[in-house]
Formats: sequence, structure tokens, C-alpha cells
Amino acid sequence: MNMPDAPLTQDLVLVGGGHAHALVLRKWGMNPLPGARLTVINPGPTAPYTGMLPGHVAGHYSRDTLEIDLVRLCRFAGARLILAHATDIDRTARLITVEGQGPVAYDVASIDIGITASMSIPGFDEHAVGAKPLDVYAQRWRDFVAAAKDGSAEPTVAVIGGGVAGCELALAMSHALRQAGVEPNVTVIEAGLQISGVGDMARRKLLSVMAQAGITLRTDARVTGIEATQVLFDGQEAVAAALTVGAAGAFPHGWLSKTDLPLIDGFIETTPDLSIKGDPSVFAAGDCAAMPFAPRPKAGVFAVRAAPVLHHNLRAALTGGPRKTFKPQNHYLKLISLGGKSAMAEKFGVAFSGTLLWRWKDRIDRAFMDKLDHLPQMKPTKVPEVAALGTREMLQDKPLCGGCGAKVGGALLSDALSTLDTRANPQVVTGVGDDAAIIKLPGGRFQVLSTDHLRAMVHDPVQMTRIAAVHALGDIWAMGARPQVALSSLILPRMSPPLQARTLREITDTARAVFDAAGATLVGGHTTMGAELTIGFTVTGTRDTMPITIAGAQPGDVLLLTRPIGSGVMMAAHMQGIARGRDVAKTLTMMEQPQSQHADILRDAHAMTDVTGFGLAGHVLAMCKASGLHATLTHANIPIYEGARALSDAGVASSLLQANRENAPMAGIDDPLLHDPQTAGGLLAALPQAAAEIALKRLQDKGLQGWIIGSLQSGPPVVTLA
Repeated sequence: MNMPDAPLTQDLVLVGGGHAHALVLRKWGMNPLPGARLTVINPGPTAPYTGMLPGHVAGHYSRDTLEIDLVRLCRFAGARLILAHATDIDRTARLITVEGQGPVAYDVASIDIGITASMSIPGFDEHAVGAKPLDVYAQRWRDFVAAAKDGSAEPTVAVIGGGVAGCELALAMSHALRQAGVEPNVTVIEAGLQISGVGDMARRKLLSVMAQAGITLRTDARVTGIEATQVLFDGQEAVAAALTVGAAGAFPHGWLSKTDLPLIDGFIETTPDLSIKGDPSVFAAGDCAAMPFAPRPKAGVFAVRAAPVLHHNLRAALTGGPRKTFKPQNHYLKLISLGGKSAMAEKFGVAFSGTLLWRWKDRIDRAFMDKLDHLPQMKPTKVPEVAALGTREMLQDKPLCGGCGAKVGGALLSDALSTLDTRANPQVVTGVGDDAAIIKLPGGRFQVLSTDHLRAMVHDPVQMTRIAAVHALGDIWAMGARPQVALSSLILPRMSPPLQARTLREITDTARAVFDAAGATLVGGHTTMGAELTIGFTVTGTRDTMPITIAGAQPGDVLLLTRPIGSGVMMAAHMQGIARGRDVAKTLTMMEQPQSQHADILRDAHAMTDVTGFGLAGHVLAMCKASGLHATLTHANIPIYEGARALSDAGVASSLLQANRENAPMAGIDDPLLHDPQTAGGLLAALPQAAAEIALKRLQDKGLQGWIIGSLQSGPPVVTLA
């Protein structure tokens, strides 16, 4: 007898995607703790690796090489990822406040949010950028290089802070600007009398390399203000700077000081097991933590070394087991980039430099990133030696997708519904075959009724609820109706009562917010426990005149689409752990967006539907059959989610793809993405050319998108892709 999945009983929340947490996620994915639900809160889908930042700034590494893909890492670890800033922690209620959504509950939490280099200098926030957070600085730097290259910005740079980080970045920026074909003017500004953070031998080598690169060192300098084109000083001449970078020391994130966390100079005070002083359920690691039991400088090497201890102690906190003590090394090797592909190494006061050291540093950095990028392949589902006919073949197929990729094929569904007869009820205007049933109300008004549910594609109940609600509302919007009432239908994985309460609160609050914004009322629903999270809604809407159907398209109409396609292949790749995190995050963000404004603009369309499980081709064909028309789609005009084309060309596909292709054959170009099942897909409207152009303008005026992707003509109901 197979053992059932362990019920969820404890919530572990990791705040921040720093190096220690990234390594914890990797180890967690290789050996998850039964009963623990893991959540990661981070503002972005990626986290830059500190060690490769100077190389990226110098132009030696691409953006992808530099970034830890937290989306893939969280998928591997089975963790939900909330892309938002944490702003507070209530240790009494065990709640973490998250920007843009409700609080997240925890039983055990860990904080690894790094530091910031933002400085309290007049004009800094307006005209400068801190070297940390790294992702913000890296983007600002890429934009500056492009501007310097095309002549729209002077190649003048000032770096505030003459420590290792400041000198390293100055050398990298000087090198990159020269590689871009411009002559740089870089100044390092140090408040002290000399470069700090290194010994005498390393300092002499750094000064020599900086002089060769033409970098000016300004010491004993007190910055009094920063303007758009210069840095101002007390008693010294201003320094020209079209870009000013703050790299003077490590500053804690401001929100920490507003909490009751124990702090030392703004950093979270930890004990030898990495939990915070006085609270064994909260941990901290990396640069945001202070270790009074073993004071050390802010360096990524300590976060990496702390990761195994942190992982062990988090599991111990969740299981009641014994904890380990973190004992950081007293001395560590410093490897400092020197702009070009050369580096300097320092330890015990001795320093060496050269290209061989760059290669060594490069090998160390790439090995670290490879560990987080090339994740171990987990064992596939074991296929039984003896099973009923057909079982082995189905188990060897690709995993079942979530969302609309898990739907039953269109042909099977049509056959199953073919026996339904709504003619006996005079109130039912249309039933099977359109987006929603249409019911005639007293007084000549109409009500539409639809239901949808989705097998979870992501681990976050909040994000999944938003997508499911928008998806369910799509049928109402597609018929030009105004949303009225919603009922939920939920299946929760087996979990303890406290986790049930937390999850239901998150789902209910999120659903209510989506439906309230759409003008509908969430009035209740039904909840059970089962094998996996499934979220669905039954929704009604009203319209004073006959709702829009798929049967009203006319010859000469054009087809207007409000959302890209490719979400099915993107989610399939995400479930396999091969999609880029940034692409997945962008796709999910689009899928969460309501389409009520789109629907209002298109409410006079001749025909309309929403593109969902049967793919663009299937929905266009359904409109053609209902309207008795032929469709010609313009391949180049069809919008596609970023990254979806490359994945499709590589053979990635949703589990529903083949059924969709068989259900809606097309003439012309063969493109699997036209059959890709969409979840919370765009509205597809048929309307006259002039009306479509007006609709596009109205969409653009509201900051929304739309594309004219084809046209309808008299002829047999066939879809041609040209």
C-alpha cells in the first residue's frame, strides 16, 4: 500500500533570496521535510550573485550568468514564491507583512535580505544609486553604458567609498566604458586617508592598477551633496559625475528598525545557532545579520558557509531536534577583480595578482552558480512492472499540466455534452457550446452563468486565486455581461486546522478583492480536502441586451486579441524546471490582471470569446463554425509571451497540446503555439476594421494592449495561418 503524502502542519517562511537562502532551497529540494510548507518572499524573480557583479559590470558576464533564478529554485524546492517586499514582522502573532497583499503567517522564519548602499546624503536618492541592492545597481549601470555609448550621457563616474567594493566597481566600470568605445573619467571618493579593507601590499597593488586605468582617488573627502552632473564636497572642488555610485559601507534595510527585532547598529542580532536573540523561531543570515558571538566583516563567504548550519537548524526548529553551532572561519581568501580579466588574491597580508587568479576566481564563481542553476534531476515516477493495459504508457507520458493544460480534450468534452438538451427550459437561451449559459430574465434582461476550476500551476494560493478568479470572469466578460455573483469551489491539500485557516483566509481575501474590483459579490462556496490545491469559481453576470456569443461574427470583421499566447508552454516548462524565472514571473503577472476594462471597450463586438484551454486555433475555429465563416490569421501579428517561442521550438508542450491539434486542424503554417492551452487568456473579439482600430486606440489610452491578428471571410469554417 502506498503511503499518502504527509499532511502540512508547519509553515517555514524565508524572507529574502540571499546566498544562504538560495543554498537552503537547493538542499530542501533534494530532501524536503514532510509536513512543512515552504514560502519565499523576495521582491524579484532573481537574485544577483555578489561575486560575479564586478565581472558583469566589466562586461565579462551576461545578466543571466550573474543571476540566481529564484523561480526555478523555488519550483525545485516545492516552495511558493511571493514576489514582493516584506515590510514588517509581528513576532507575537507570527505574521510577516508583505507589500501589496495580506500578511503571511509563519511557524519558523528566516531573514536573509542583504544590505543597501543607499546613503543619507542630500541628492543621493534623486541622482545616485547604491551598489546594493545589486539588481537595481546592475540595471542602472546597463542603462548608463548604453547612454554613454550613444553620446546621450557623459562617461563620468564617481564612486563614493574607497574600500574593496568601491575600487573593484571603479575598475570594472572604467574597463566597460573603454570596451564600449568611450574614454572614461572615473573618481573614487574616500572619507579616510587611504583605501580601506586590505593590507599594505594589496593596497599598493590596487593603487597601481587604478592609476594605470586612469582612475582618480580622492581621499579625506567629505561629500556634502550630489547633483545630476557632479558630486559636491566640503572644502574641495566638485567632481564631475553623470553617474554616482554609493559603495561606502553596509547599511541595514530601513524597515528592520521599525520592528521589535533585536538589532545591533540596525542589523539583526543572532546567536550561535543563527536564531535571533530571545526568539528561537526566527533566524537571520547573510549581511543583514550581526554575529556578536563571532564578529566578522560583511562578506558573501560567511553567508555561503552559514547555509548548511542554517538548513540544519531550520529543520531542527520545525521538528524539535538538536541544533548546530555556526563557527565562521577567522581568515578567508579575498579575490578582487581588477577590471579586465585579471584579479588579486589576498590572505594573511600577502597579495598576488594576474590573469591566472582571474581564471581561478571565475572557476569558483561559476561553480557556485552551476550548483544553483543545474539542479539535480529528481527520480521520475516509478513505472510498475505489472499494470493494467495502457497504464504504463500513460505513466511514461509527460506530467499532467496545471491550469487549462489539465483540461479534458475538446473532442471528448463535446461528445460527452452532446446528449444535453436545454430546449425543455424556455428560460435557457443558449447552453452547451458557448462561453456561458444565457438565461432570459423577467423584463427582457439576460443572465449568463459559467463555472471554471484550475489545478494549481504555482504553489502560492494567493497568486493561484487571482488567476483562477480572472479566468472564471473571462467567460462573463467575453459575453459583454457585467459580473454579478461568485461561488468558490476549493480543494485544499491535507493540512492541519491552523494551516487550513491560514490558507482559506488568503484565498478568501484574495478572491473577494478580485470580484469586488470586477463589480461582483463573493457569496460563499464549498471546500474539501484532497490530493492537491484546486481553485474554482461559479460566476454569474447580467446584460440588458442579448449577450455577445461566438455566433455573431460577420464577413469583413477583423479579430482583435487582448493578451499574448504561450502561457501553456510556459507553465509546462515551469513545472519541468526549465523556464527562465523572469519569463515565468512576467507571464504569471499578466495572467493575474483583470480584463474588465478590455471587456467594456469591446462590449459592442459582433462576436467574442476568451482564449483558454482549447488554444487560439480552437477558439477561432469555434467562432468560425458558429458564424459560418473562414478565418485567416496573420502569423507575424500574433503576440507571444516572452520566452514561449524558444521553449516551444525546443519541444516543450502542454499535456493538452496534441488533443487541441486534433480538435482544431489548421491550414498554412504549422505552429504548435496556436494550439497551446491558455489559462486566463485574452479576449478574442470579431468586429469591423474601423471599430477595431478605435478599440485599439481606447485600449492604448488606458495603458492596455491589443492586437489585430486576422480577419474573417465568407467560406467554409476553416482557420488558415498565413
